[in-house]
Amino acid sequence: MISPVIETGRLRLRLHRPDDLDRRSAIRMQPETMRHIGGAAASLPQAREESWARIQRYVGHWALFGWGLFAIEERATGLLIGEAGIADFHRGLRPDFDATPEGAWLLAAEAGGKGYATEAMQAAIDWFDRNRGRERIVCVIDGQNLASIRVAYKLGFGRYDEIDYHGQPKLLFERPA
Repeated sequence: MISPVIETGRLRLRLHRPDDLDRRSAIRMQPETMRHIGGAAASLPQAREESWARIQRYVGHWALFGWGLFAIEERATGLLIGEAGIADFHRGLRPDFDATPEGAWLLAAEAGGKGYATEAMQAAIDWFDRNRGRERIVCVIDGQNLASIRVAYKLGFGRYDEIDYHGQPKLLFERPA
């Protein structure tokens, strides 16, 4: 296995698998899930195509770097509810952002409000720190995404700037080394 499996009290973080395609596509079809991530939900064919490409990219990220995004499952049900972790996305935002590992999380609408994003990201950050040493981590969040902003603050991130990304204002956060 390329990535570790991490279990928390309620969650299992693991490598993405081909059989995640249908569920990941369904999550990306949820308007509530996608409203702060690139606007409205995509059409089903685009969601499937994009999900398939991302599953492959996420597995490739682990193969190239030894760290990346995890698929998140509820332990009680085995249901895929999202993804979280640290990645190297090279977004082209600016050098002080792109040269730094980036925290990212996405949850299915029905998984929101339960503390899952914080629980998953804390486990991913703890694993990252144990395996690479504590280093600066950044994240970019839509200014209207109050739930993700709260998660960032709970994880020790602080806001340090605002930028335009794909024509939308976004907030930049960092967790110091």
